[in-house]
Amino acid sequence: MHHISKTITSPHNDEVKALARLVQHSRDRRKEGVMVLEGIHLAESCLQAGGILSRVYLNEAMAGKPEVKRLLAGLPAGCAVIAMPEAVMAKVTALSSAGELLALSPRPSPEPPPAAAARVLLEDIQDPGNLGTILRTAAAAGVYDVFLSKGCVDVFSPKVLRAGMGAHFALRIHEHADLADELRRFGGRRLVTHLEGSSSLYGHDLTGPVAFVFGNEGAGVSDALLALADARIRIPMPGHAESLNVAMAATVCLFERVRQQEKPA
Repeated sequence: MHHISKTITSPHNDEVKALARLVQHSRDRRKEGVMVLEGIHLAESCLQAGGILSRVYLNEAMAGKPEVKRLLAGLPAGCAVIAMPEAVMAKVTALSSAGELLALSPRPSPEPPPAAAARVLLEDIQDPGNLGTILRTAAAAGVYDVFLSKGCVDVFSPKVLRAGMGAHFALRIHEHADLADELRRFGGRRLVTHLEGSSSLYGHDLTGPVAFVFGNEGAGVSDALLALADARIRIPMPGHAESLNVAMAATVCLFERVRQQEKPA
């Protein structure tokens, strides 16, 4: 088992207070250049994708679990492991109950994507569950580049990470992107979802390079981005709902692309 660097027993410890600020505030996470991974699943996903854990805070009550022992055994020597009682961990975590561990990992700085790579552009998505679900959908659908406007909720917040279920580590996530500039430079088709779109999603060829733009939960896509679209697409809804949740809309669009790319048996 990885050597435990030290044990913290007081919730008033300065390091515990600093960790709580990282969990709670995007400003602190950005300043430190880190993301906080809560629970063993996200920590494992990060390591499996070649990511780095710079610091691990271990819940002493769960230190004996086999999966925890495996993860600790695989950590590089330079990663500090700090143990704390479950009661102290519970003061820090955003979860309803303390998980196995909290881990700090550097925020990634992705390389620009290939010019023809399909991509998802997200404008001012505010709900962490929506954002994490869209990331999970993009990863599952094989669209690996996601661009986020400055007005999106922090993509590396604990809530978004939990909703993404490890998708963050399979994607190239481009924060604070100028979406209009990205659309202008993109060489493929630029499709914007719109409730009053002039054409059905199902009438478009989605097999080549395509950029999907999804907008804010309430306001939708801005006029500035709508003006850059090759098409305003609607998702046909023959039932009585007025609209779809943005994460559901993204799922429909991205998996229609998957369907079109599937070769007939």
